Amino acid sequence: MSTPAYAALSATTPLAPFTIERREPGPREVLIDILYCGVCHSDIHQARDGWGGSVFPMVPGHEIVGRIAKLGTEVTAFTLGEAVGVGCFVDSCRQCPSCEAGEQQYCDFGMTGTYNSFERDHADRRRQDRSRPTYGGYSTQITVDAGYVLRIPESIPLDRAAPLLCAGITTYSPLKHFGVKPGDRVAVVGLGGLGHMGVKLAAAMGAHVTVLSTSESKRADALALGAQDFAATRDGEVFKKLAGSFDYILDTVSAEHDYNAYLNLLKLDGTMVLLGLPEAPESVAAGVLIRKRRRLAGSMIGGIAETQEMLDFCAAHGVASDIEVIRMDQINEAYERMLKSDVRYRFVIDLASLKG
Repeated sequence: MSTPAYAALSATTPLAPFTIERREPGPREVLIDILYCGVCHSDIHQARDGWGGSVFPMVPGHEIVGRIAKLGTEVTAFTLGEAVGVGCFVDSCRQCPSCEAGEQQYCDFGMTGTYNSFERDHADRRRQDRSRPTYGGYSTQITVDAGYVLRIPESIPLDRAAPLLCAGITTYSPLKHFGVKPGDRVAVVGLGGLGHMGVKLAAAMGAHVTVLSTSESKRADALALGAQDFAATRDGEVFKKLAGSFDYILDTVSAEHDYNAYLNLLKLDGTMVLLGLPEAPESVAAGVLIRKRRRLAGSMIGGIAETQEMLDFCAAHGVASDIEVIRMDQINEAYERMLKSDVRYRFVIDLASLKG
């Protein structure tokens, strides 16, 4: 099926109109008419080859919400017209311990990314078929195995649901995994697409939330989103004042910054979880960990079951992303604005603008 899309043809060219071919759904697949797609900061990293290894031409987008247009003959879990979502991956090996545990994002042979990746080899699911690249949600439709599709609760507006499929699950997963509970003191570093969801979700779990941001101008937003406290980290005295204050820190920042300064804000046995991915490696001093038995951890999205759990949690607690809806032809401008932190707090593309 010939499908309109926007693609990066190289790391140095703007995204532009492009046409891709989507397959008819197989017996266990569904075809989704895409309504909205969130714009993640990782879209920029990959479209501009900031992490290396990008595959061009590239159709970004892994925060996809739409409605089912066609059902494979063996699909019984979904119905035509149902609101569904697709997140950061569309397949995995399905055989390794991680996949069997429902942690497909940590597939031992690598998850199949929704874009900038390759489909599985039919003969050996542990391998990629490098003749079949994946293309993401900056397009009008997508065909996906039904086992990797999420159900969008009716109470969440579809445009505001899109970023939950990356920003939402990326912050929900570590909060759940590391056991954040009511009364815990949680700091969220950075108030962007990830950070604003971290604040909302931690607050909904009953935590006492503090936002740590370089920008004093974000104080009012942080408090409106559900944080109880705010600290502007350009003031060096903040790190002395808040030393040993937090049970958990969610570090959402992808720019280079000093991990050690933030680790020192943890209590005894505190945990700092890295969610952002700077393009250059950072150094960590052993002493800052050893002195208070602190932990430095990382986390990456969630499996299918946990992502559905997150969506249901958001529906139950009235949580959705704060967004600015754009047309598809505004994507290059949106990228430049994101690099300047000029969005509150996630761009979402209305794909009706691409359907003409």
